[in-house]
Amino acid sequence: MTARSDSRAEKGRSSFVAHLLEPVPYYETEYGAAYCGEALQILKDLPAESVNLVITSPPFALRREKEYRNVPAREYVVWFRPFAEEIFRILTDDGSFVLEIGGSWTKGEPTRSLYHFELLLDLCGDAGPFKLAQEFYWFNPAKIPAPAEWVTVRRMRVKDAVHPIWWLAKTAYPKASNKRVLTPYKKGMRKLLKNGYNEGPRPSGHIVSDKWGRDHGGAIPPNLITAANTRSSSPYLDACRQYGLQPHPARFVEAIPEFFVKFLTTEGDVLVDPFAGSNVTGYVAEKHRRRWISVEILEEYVVASAFRFPDAVLSPDLEKTLGTLTSGQDGDSGREAATS
Repeated sequence: MTARSDSRAEKGRSSFVAHLLEPVPYYETEYGAAYCGEALQILKDLPAESVNLVITSPPFALRREKEYRNVPAREYVVWFRPFAEEIFRILTDDGSFVLEIGGSWTKGEPTRSLYHFELLLDLCGDAGPFKLAQEFYWFNPAKIPAPAEWVTVRRMRVKDAVHPIWWLAKTAYPKASNKRVLTPYKKGMRKLLKNGYNEGPRPSGHIVSDKWGRDHGGAIPPNLITAANTRSSSPYLDACRQYGLQPHPARFVEAIPEFFVKFLTTEGDVLVDPFAGSNVTGYVAEKHRRRWISVEILEEYVVASAFRFPDAVLSPDLEKTLGTLTSGQDGDSGREAATS
């Protein structure tokens, strides 16, 4: 990471956010900027129809309060509505809103809360502004069995390993192409492409035509994303350990934003994550040359997320914070330690 130079400060911010937002970001990269603050205020400051994709994983309505300020299930829909209104406003007509939101258990009994379904109905129901383009699901094969009382102690339930992901849009025809997210053909499919299909009707009622034998470069993926969150070492986690920073406890799994970034946007499009946490969305957007804005309310998480971007340009506030963190590093100056 590099400090903001005097010449750059005199010229003003050179990134695309310079004409979108007035506040100075905590750090900037070639394609994006990270902010520390209230997400709702940042969303309000963005111009209408200026964003192609909003993708985020907000705090869930969990039974126990977390340090990232989760909201009780009974208050969740009302709490989220102002964010939804601003997200709708800033999206382009062909833009999308992807919301990864896990379920929750009812306190004191082995039943499930309906808050995330109530939220979906509020967003897409008769009075909701959005259309449900498609529902996706994230399957985490490494999910721990919880809540322990019902799953591992009384053995009354199985572990909950699937999170819904709502793909919402302003219109029925948002920008999207599954050609950008094709998966490699399996061995059986490659054999069929080589030897040819047996055309004709199937017991299911489908009719297989000769078009099924065309090689499209890969298979169309399902609406199930399988990805484990078992990584214990990365530049981000290593930096958190080195400088005594608290890693975000509910980090986005990279496979989720990566799928939707490729599926719903093209190079140069603008992405926003209003609940960025450790800023995995920004990292993925940067990798795929999408312009991005991230917002996180807790400063410690924003500071730690900067280590995902070795070439980030830091604000004076963040430079000062990192200088304090690195001043005690043996054998390194603050800047040398921060860029290692």
